[in-house]
Amino acid sequence: MNKQRSNDLRLGVNIDHVATVRNARGGPHPDPVRAALMAQKAGADGITAHLREDRRHISDLDIERLRRDIDIPLNFEMAATEEMLGIALAQKPHAACIVPEKREERTTEGGLDAAGGHNQLSPIVRQLSDAGIRVSLFIEADERQLDAAVLLGAAVVELHTGTYCEAWLNGDMEAFERERARIAAAAEAGVARGLEVHAGHGLTYDTVQPIAAIPAIKELNIGHFLIGEGIFIGLDVAMREMRQLMDEARQSAMEKISS
Repeated sequence: MNKQRSNDLRLGVNIDHVATVRNARGGPHPDPVRAALMAQKAGADGITAHLREDRRHISDLDIERLRRDIDIPLNFEMAATEEMLGIALAQKPHAACIVPEKREERTTEGGLDAAGGHNQLSPIVRQLSDAGIRVSLFIEADERQLDAAVLLGAAVVELHTGTYCEAWLNGDMEAFERERARIAAAAEAGVARGLEVHAGHGLTYDTVQPIAAIPAIKELNIGHFLIGEGIFIGLDVAMREMRQLMDEARQSAMEKISS
């Protein structure tokens, strides 16, 4: 298991899209569990896997094998449904991140409305927490959603970085900086409320460092970009490069704080 220093920023690697490629043809290759083991060796601090209701990528068997074979924490992404609750309670991952899910979307679009969905989410969060599973809510960088996460009793929030990354892709540096500042403010507000703050969605080599430099954020979850980059340079090389960029940004930020 990877040892953490007090100021380290953790990297969670999402291996969903290894399974997407596997499922495009059927059969066992490429194996997402092999990718998870490679990520572990390359310096990942955790593995994220989203078991969608339509099973379009990760399968039930993948979750079982991940629980058995990896030595770092498994973050089980799930919709707020009775089916997924039952699977989480049976598998008992280290953490369960509740995300919004629509069958027609290509990937998770936007954050969970924890404030509007309190009555639906409350019993799910309670049962997961009672089972010793650390509950995370994937939300927008919004104080109303942070307050809802506290009220629900979640230990962690993961801030959606998709709009921030889209601003970079569109070349809109004003919006890019505005979104970065919004994420930074929400991260600090989350910590002030007693939450552990993570972030993720769409992060790349170009966009990761400004987020990694936010001291209040303790973990980044990155997947699609790493899997895509791995096609060209190798998955382990892609992960090590991301790990290095994150570490450089965090170290620089901590040095500025201490100087």
